Amino acid sequence: MTWKFWKKDKTKPKVKKSATREWFDAIVFAVIAATLIRTLFIEAYVIPSGSMESSLLVGDYLFVSKVNYGARMPITPIGIPFTAHTIPFTETQSYWGGLQLPYYRLPGFSDIKKGDIVVFNLPMEADSPLYRPVDRRENIIKRCQGTPGDTLSLANAQVYINGKPEYAATHGEMNYVVKSDGNPINPDVIDDLHLTEFSVINNTDFTANTTEVSAAKLRAYSNIKSVTPNIAIKGLVDDLNPVYPLSHPDYKIGTMPRYGWNVDNFGPVIIPKKGWTVKLDSLSFPIYGRAIAVYEHNTVKVNGKDIFINGKKADTYTFKMNYYWMMGDNRHNSTDSRYWGFLPEDHVVGKALFTWMSIDSTASFAHKIRWSRLFRGIK
Repeated sequence: MTWKFWKKDKTKPKVKKSATREWFDAIVFAVIAATLIRTLFIEAYVIPSGSMESSLLVGDYLFVSKVNYGARMPITPIGIPFTAHTIPFTETQSYWGGLQLPYYRLPGFSDIKKGDIVVFNLPMEADSPLYRPVDRRENIIKRCQGTPGDTLSLANAQVYINGKPEYAATHGEMNYVVKSDGNPINPDVIDDLHLTEFSVINNTDFTANTTEVSAAKLRAYSNIKSVTPNIAIKGLVDDLNPVYPLSHPDYKIGTMPRYGWNVDNFGPVIIPKKGWTVKLDSLSFPIYGRAIAVYEHNTVKVNGKDIFINGKKADTYTFKMNYYWMMGDNRHNSTDSRYWGFLPEDHVVGKALFTWMSIDSTASFAHKIRWSRLFRGIK
């Protein structure tokens, strides 16, 4: 018996593909190649909101590396290519949730470090009414402030890690109270100093978001009396804008504790690390209950003063994943870990590398492109 079935028969004439077939093959190849590149190596991303200003601006187009932290394999692999969760211009779901694979990440170049700007899936979309799978949740971008095992706190808007002050973004913004003599501010000054989020207090005073550098320049103008950081009072809880865990009061033993935390004064909390065991009580359970139930997929119930995890009474829990603490550089205009808690490692998409394009939608046609931000590294 001869084994020649794998050899091509050169005597047979080649069948020429039709133009339609050639176009179809080219499109299929392009889709597969682009999907592999986006999944394993690099993906484009655009900044949709001002939560990272002025480090990143609305309209910045970024490249996000998947290889730095290791590419995450698809969890819901069946869906329309190049869509996140819905078909563009519709509310129709773009994926099939009937098949969900276990979380797995390829080895990366490094772990997430404090100060890294990271793209990740929004944890809150695990909740009603969306209930989206991890890899189909909206992509957002923030800066990592705390890594697994760190003890994190905020005091007067300053982040502390393990008792030491943590990195503050050079171009980060916050809200300032501006007192003037009543004379209006030149609109050119407003643009030059990037004053945003105006809120009038009275005829002479207002609040605005800007950088520390711009605030210092604003103080030099003759019609400005003072520019002061608008920092929340320590111990004063904002019930209209509560921070975590009061923002998600689903896990409690009896009455929810009043931690006295706000957007500028928070913690201390320990960021969960894989293998770390936390003691569960009335103070810790509201902080860690969401991660145990929602992100680590356990059935959690409270009966009186007792906690039951997967039907068994528990007073401790050992975490299966690493977690991170993410915050926007625009501290008073960012919905981040202060509002929704810890970021699970399986939500991480990749590391922001550089801006390749930046478009100012509010500018005139001739000034739409921010030329100084093209091919600019992110830090």
